[in-house]
Amino acid sequence: MNSVADVWSIVLQQLKKELSETTIAAFFDELEAVDIRGNTFILHCANDFKKGYIESLYLKNIKDSLHDIFSTDFEVKILDDLAFAEFNGGTVRKQSDRFTSDEFTFETFVVGPSNKLAYAASQAVAEHPAQNYNPLLIYGDSGLGKTHLIYAIANVIRRNDPRSKIAYVKGDDFTNELVDAIREGKTAEMREKYRQADLLLVDDIQFIAGKKQTQEEFFHTFNNLYESGRQIVLTSDRPPSEMTQLEDRLRTRFEWGLLVDVAPPDFETRLAIVKNKAALLGMELPDKISAYIAENVTANVRQLEGTINKILAYKDLLGNDADEETVTRAMQDILKRSNEYIPTPEAILEYISKYYSLEESVIRGQQRVRDAVQARQIAMYLIRSMTNLSLDDIGKVFDNRDHSTVLYSIQQVEKKMKKEPAFAETVKEIKTNINSKR
Repeated sequence: MNSVADVWSIVLQQLKKELSETTIAAFFDELEAVDIRGNTFILHCANDFKKGYIESLYLKNIKDSLHDIFSTDFEVKILDDLAFAEFNGGTVRKQSDRFTSDEFTFETFVVGPSNKLAYAASQAVAEHPAQNYNPLLIYGDSGLGKTHLIYAIANVIRRNDPRSKIAYVKGDDFTNELVDAIREGKTAEMREKYRQADLLLVDDIQFIAGKKQTQEEFFHTFNNLYESGRQIVLTSDRPPSEMTQLEDRLRTRFEWGLLVDVAPPDFETRLAIVKNKAALLGMELPDKISAYIAENVTANVRQLEGTINKILAYKDLLGNDADEETVTRAMQDILKRSNEYIPTPEAILEYISKYYSLEESVIRGQQRVRDAVQARQIAMYLIRSMTNLSLDDIGKVFDNRDHSTVLYSIQQVEKKMKKEPAFAETVKEIKTNINSKR
């Protein structure tokens, strides 16, 4: 058991209370806990863009979380590939290592009614790529096992043919790579990387929607692979029909093959996941404790696994047994975030401030610049729809505006959402990300 990895799991759970799920998924997915040396917590990030972004914006959040865990100050050091290779005796861990790992396989995936079809379809694609279901698109909320399934597909294909070329990318990283390739004059190299692949895996494909040049590039990549008989597997948080900013020509192609969804697991499946994860970590949980976790942690698989990791961290770092008190402590942050979560006006304003890169005082104030007006109106609309505040109370949040001004702003947002799908998608994205901070 790698205790530093468990500490990192706890840190991530705490960060989810401060940062949106989109931020965590987009920028923290490639961070790997490496070691603790004295009062220095060492991480590795292979993506230089994400490494720089985290160092400039979120290093303090990580330090604060570590302080909460250990009650002492920590420095945080993020290694790039070169520094990690030196640290690790010259060996750089590659993304493709996960395709041969025992962690993300069909054997370690717990099957239940909520994911049975997605599991069966993924197995069929793995054994007979590009024959029946091409593309395969797996959709559902975050943390339900979509990435596990596409890694499992890659695992089987790599095992059956070690020479197979497998390309994996997240939707937002595809955009970042394209921007860098255009700037550096290396678009030909990027195209070769993806269009020579025997298997293309794209996680969170919804992030390319609304990005014209990215969609253009992916359209031609898709066609090239499809016409040459290569398998394409995509994941997203919604079906193509609900990606309002996705071009029609891509939407129809995504629907050519098979669309399968994954839903939150039922109690029996959650219980099996708890027992499976505990066994993989070499920990025996009493049936009563396993059932208690499965009954109370209901949102997704990632939360279940995070709870087990946290229990193991308590056991290894603090010497606590896996009794009901320890389990309750491990679950307390998750239990606080119930389905009845109601964000505060301050939480809504804080997120919109970051989304539009505007000071909260500007959004609350009287400035009439375009971004400020739109951000202000969306804030009023979301506070009205997501909280119990009256129009008068909302007006007080915005420099004591009267209720008629608030009502006008809300109506403007509603009208624009009906007329402009792209704007409606923006409002939906903001609302989803605020909710994900529960």
